[in-house]
Amino acid sequence: METAEGAEPTALTEEQREIRRTLRALLDRHTGPPAARTTAPTGPEGYDPALWARMAGELGLARLALPEEYGGAGRGTPELALACEEAGRALAASPLLATSVLTAPLVAALGTPAQRAALLPRIAEGALTCALAAPGGSLAHALGLTGDNTTGAWSGDGRAGGIQARPAPAPDGPPGGWLLYGEAEQVLDGHSAGLLLVAAHTGGFARSRTLLYLVRTADAGTGLVRTRHAGLDPTRSPATVQLRDVPAELLGEDPADPADVTRALAAAGRTAAVLLAAEAAGAARGALERTLGHLRSGRPGAGPDAARGARHRLAGLHVQVEAARSLAHCAAREPGPGPESGPLALAQALEALRAAAGEAAPPHEADRYGRRAAADELLFGPAGRLRARAAERAGLPGEAAA
Repeated sequence: METAEGAEPTALTEEQREIRRTLRALLDRHTGPPAARTTAPTGPEGYDPALWARMAGELGLARLALPEEYGGAGRGTPELALACEEAGRALAASPLLATSVLTAPLVAALGTPAQRAALLPRIAEGALTCALAAPGGSLAHALGLTGDNTTGAWSGDGRAGGIQARPAPAPDGPPGGWLLYGEAEQVLDGHSAGLLLVAAHTGGFARSRTLLYLVRTADAGTGLVRTRHAGLDPTRSPATVQLRDVPAELLGEDPADPADVTRALAAAGRTAAVLLAAEAAGAARGALERTLGHLRSGRPGAGPDAARGARHRLAGLHVQVEAARSLAHCAAREPGPGPESGPLALAQALEALRAAAGEAAPPHEADRYGRRAAADELLFGPAGRLRARAAERAGLPGEAAA
């Protein structure tokens, strides 16, 4: 079986092809041949700042989906999905996921004109990286991917725990300022981001509602403690973020209907699921390509029967991976706020990545892709819960999505 290197699941414009070509060339030059690639990025950021500067500045990835009026390219989800797929193929460590996929869309959707003007141009330049901090340890639930995020249970429901927001009394903060107290775990790039977007409760138990707050880490003071953890996948950088009366600013205006915020989180989550699906499908394709290269080179001790069996398994895997890619890119073109098929595309891609990691060779490649598959399932899955939640939203029995 041969992979069709130039095959695409959907028809691409010349601009989209150029995005793919230039990003692939940059990542291949930076990471070197597959056999020489390291399993973990160096440096306190968890990624190479020089590589990110080229991805964001030279290639313009950070501005791809942002509005043109704020320095963005206004290209939308399909182009960003291509970038995510190539980043996944190379297992590249970068702030693209935390900044451009999870956080920037919420700032663009809910921020005031002044907030958008102050933050989005810096994000578009790649000068400002961001992280989304949700209490409760379940980012997937907060984004409405694996559960109903309107109940507030994912963030403590206003009771003890979670993150609480209260107005900052003068002179501790500026008029209209807030203070945040609490903790969030599994915050991607939370240890290094220049801006935290924090989901927190306010209003006390009787009028508890979840709102989003901006924390500029340079101005947060000693009350902000960020601890990076060694995750399953060394190319991801989860962190625990502790806030002890940290000054913050409400994102946007206090909505008349608090459900507006959770709805915005869910819409952003469905779009993020599409981009995560593209990234996972790219990683699955990368694992398949490495395995095929290893098989062609001739594995020591593998007889003709074993080689023939491996080729049959990889042929089936090729079909699974290409189906995941097609579903991700079709979902990326789906109109509306938050593609409804995003979680289903993510479920398909996570399963394809897990299967590809299980067949990956040589052993160090299997370990790299296996770690990515396990980490993504923990953060954004598992596939069964993604399907069950999608079925629930569609009014279908849960078993129909299994």
